[in-house]
Amino acid sequence: MEAELELLMKAARRVAKNSYSPYSNFKVGAALLLSSGAIITGTNVENVSYGLTFCAERSALVRAIAEHGPAIRIKAVAVANLNDSASPPCGACRQMLAEFAEPDAPVIFPSINGPRTMTFSELLPAAFEMKLK
Repeated sequence: MEAELELLMKAARRVAKNSYSPYSNFKVGAALLLSSGAIITGTNVENVSYGLTFCAERSALVRAIAEHGPAIRIKAVAVANLNDSASPPCGACRQMLAEFAEPDAPVIFPSINGPRTMTFSELLPAAFEMKLK
């Protein structure tokens, strides 16, 4: 899994270059490894209203569903930025990813002390869940 995480980080860094972040200049990229083996990337897209800004993780998730359908399962997640800043997934991204991520899926992201890896269930231990009928 370590080699896969490094590949995901490279993909996340690469897509961060496409960030639309004219207001914060905080360029973020995310890469998802699906259980099918597909790697899906996304980047943050800001808006002057800030509230309508779309994070890289949610961008990748929406793209994954659009390309592979709603039955996807996320096997691993990588988040990178070009600002050398700590940037774990935000709460909204954690909750959106929770719907599709395996509990033991590793999530790697920049932290204050360098890259940090946690399982998804460690990252969001009390996700809001609903049983669909």
